[in-house]
Amino acid sequence: MKLLKKIFIALLLTSSSAFAQQESMLAFYRYQMNIVNPAYVGVDGKTIISSGVREQWTGIENAPETQTLAFGTSLGKNTGLGISMVSDKTFIEKQTFLGIDFSYKLKVSESTNVYLGIKGGGNFYNVNTAGLQTYNITSDPSLNSISSFNPNVGVGGLVKYKDLFVSLSVPRMLNTERVRNEDGFATSATDRPHFYLSSGYDIHFDDTNRYTLKPSFFLRYVNDAPISMDFNTMFNFNDVLELGGTYRTDKTFAGLFNIKISKKLTLGYAYEANSKNQIARAKNTSEFLLSFEF
Repeated sequence: MKLLKKIFIALLLTSSSAFAQQESMLAFYRYQMNIVNPAYVGVDGKTIISSGVREQWTGIENAPETQTLAFGTSLGKNTGLGISMVSDKTFIEKQTFLGIDFSYKLKVSESTNVYLGIKGGGNFYNVNTAGLQTYNITSDPSLNSISSFNPNVGVGGLVKYKDLFVSLSVPRMLNTERVRNEDGFATSATDRPHFYLSSGYDIHFDDTNRYTLKPSFFLRYVNDAPISMDFNTMFNFNDVLELGGTYRTDKTFAGLFNIKISKKLTLGYAYEANSKNQIARAKNTSEFLLSFEF
């Protein structure tokens, strides 16, 4: 019973945290956007590689943990190429999505650019029951391990006008199979496409851009699940230090900061807390970011 309780709690927490959404939530979404939108690779002619680690509900053993990697570079004048990876692990369940991103820039005017992107890749999904202990002499056939690979494709678009951006994407368009919690039982389920809409505007307080306010929002939508939305504001000091906060509509609050160790290297940390009693008892969430700009 103790083992079954652990499995149930792990699956229940995973599903309730995202309100039936299967894809990861990140506090530093604005700094790893090609994970959800391939149109971002090579934007503004930059080459950026970033990595993140998100440790959710530190008070729960084997709670969800997410690792991310995003790389993007420009190829010539109007094209970009990149790689994106998201790895999620919760108790005995692990899945890793690996994608190759391509973008193309359309110059609409001197101050407006439109980027179109496509993502191709797949999801490596695994439920490893080898380490589970049961009270039966013979193995339980219902505890067989699951391992699969599901190819997928995604698309995205980005509009940049001066200091304003608008992003819309569907990073995984095809339905895929996984395991989920349903009334206390682990059952097979189909992941549905997720839609992401984001926008933000940089407000400069002087001509030298030493002080900049960077408000933005990030909306997630999947069929048959409530809309999840992040409202984020960061304040940039002399392009060295950023401080800010996020409010997510599932009653989650986060404090964030970034600091530039050098002109190319940036470190970030986010601390999340949830006001819901059933989530608050699981303690809070930490997220780390490492970004390198060539």
